[in-house]
Amino acid sequence: MINISHFINSFSSFISDKNIQPWEAIDNLDNTLKDQLENLTDDFVIAESCAIHQTAIVEQNVTFKGRIIIDEGAFIGANAYIRGPVYIGKNVKIGPGSEIKQSMIFEETAVAHFNYIGNSIIGSRVNFEAGSICANHYNERQDKEISVLFNAKIIKTGIKKFGSLVGDDSKIGANAVLSPGTILTRESIVKRLELVEQLP
Repeated sequence: MINISHFINSFSSFISDKNIQPWEAIDNLDNTLKDQLENLTDDFVIAESCAIHQTAIVEQNVTFKGRIIIDEGAFIGANAYIRGPVYIGKNVKIGPGSEIKQSMIFEETAVAHFNYIGNSIIGSRVNFEAGSICANHYNERQDKEISVLFNAKIIKTGIKKFGSLVGDDSKIGANAVLSPGTILTRESIVKRLELVEQLP
């Protein structure tokens, strides 16, 4: 069993269920955000199912779709595409032209520009250099169910879309690709142009 709090300190304050698995948290993210939207303070501007903290900066031509919470001090660069359900934590920076889809990104993380993060849980103070990708789907395989490798054991998720669990203080180099089901411990370093493929 994967305890997400061992990877991301802030996770337990966001979802209290210690037994929830990363792919389950992502699969249920819309319901989680729906509950949280009902308890936000007046510091958030809420339009339909999108809540943006008053201190967040959103540049021009950003597209929001679905249920979204953007927390205090966050920055969303021009032409970004935020496809809910998405949680963007305090002081997170999403660079121009990036796409975030059905993911949680915790505080102080920076996503440079022209990045794709799909169906993933990203810890605090993680840095994604330009063009790096969290892939969430096996386009090339006949069997598209995603499995993960944890403690030398293969765990079947039972789902066809799951990206990565990236621990706090990790660094992802420019144009690197994290394959579906990637699990990175705290302070992981992925080199530029590296392909992380934990299962054959």
